[in-house]
Amino acid sequence: MLAMSAEGILPKVDYAIFADTGWEPKAVYAHLERLEKEIAKPAGIPVIHVTSGNIRDDALDPEHRFASMPLYILNQDGRPGMTRRQCTGEYKIKPIKKKVRELLGYPHPLRIPKGVFVDQWVGISTDEFHRAKDSDVQYMRNRHPLIDLNWSRADCVRYLTSIGLADTPKSSCLGCPFHGNQQWRNIRDTSPEEWEDVVAFDAAIRQGNARANASGNPLLGQAFLHRSRVPLSRAPIDHVTAAEWAARQQELDDLVAGAEEMEDGVADGCSPWACRGEADPVQDDFGLAS
Repeated sequence: MLAMSAEGILPKVDYAIFADTGWEPKAVYAHLERLEKEIAKPAGIPVIHVTSGNIRDDALDPEHRFASMPLYILNQDGRPGMTRRQCTGEYKIKPIKKKVRELLGYPHPLRIPKGVFVDQWVGISTDEFHRAKDSDVQYMRNRHPLIDLNWSRADCVRYLTSIGLADTPKSSCLGCPFHGNQQWRNIRDTSPEEWEDVVAFDAAIRQGNARANASGNPLLGQAFLHRSRVPLSRAPIDHVTAAEWAARQQELDDLVAGAEEMEDGVADGCSPWACRGEADPVQDDFGLAS
C-alpha cells in the first residue's frame, strides 16, 4: 500500500508506521530500508519506527514484565497446550496507538476530543476479508484499501513483481511459533546465524518465560516454538509423516488441514490487526483509549 500511495494508485498517506518487535528477520529490515530509500522518501512519505522493546530479550529477562508469546506446551501429564498470546498487543498495537495519539496532538493521558481521528490503512486482502474489523478506539478508523480495490493476495504479488519487489519477505518475529515448516526451513537453509539464534531461544524458553520463573510461577510443563512440541533443532521440519502428525497433533480435528498448516504456517496474514494465530483481532486500548 505504501508503494501504491507513492505511485498515486491510492491517495497519498501522511505517515507510514512500522512497529518493530526488535526480532524481525534480517531480510525484513533490509527490505524496509529499501522501501524507505526508494519509495517512501522520494514520495515525501515519512516512515515512523515505533517499538515497545525487544521481544526476544524481554522473554529471557527475569526483571522485565513479558507479554507472552503463543508457545506450544507439553504438560506434565503429556497433554498438549498453548500459552496465551499477548505479544501482538504489546509489541505491535500498543506502540502504534501511542504514536497515533502523539501525531494527533493528544498524547496519553490527554483526552482526544470527539471527531478527532485518523484513517488507518490495514493491509488485508480479499482472501482475508473476514478479518477486516472496525477499530476499537474512536480516534482510529480502519480502512481496507485492498478490499476496496477487490485485490487478492495474488493481485498484490503481481503488483509487487511489476515494480521490482517480488522478493518482499513476510514480516513476523524470527521465532514466531506460528511459522510453518517452510518458514523454519527457509531460516535454517538461508541464514545459519538466525537459525542458531532461534534454536538457542527455543532451548532457553523450555521452562517458560524468565520473569514467571523468577517470581515463583514456573511453567508446569515444557514450552516449545515448534508445534510438534520437540526441540526446534530436532523438530520434523523437513518431512511430516501421517504417523508423526497423528501422534503429535491429536488435538487438531482435521488431519488434512492440519498437515497443510504444519507445512505453510497459519493461513491468515501477520500484521498488528491480523495476527496469523487468532480468529479475531486484539481489542484492547492498553490504557490509551480516552
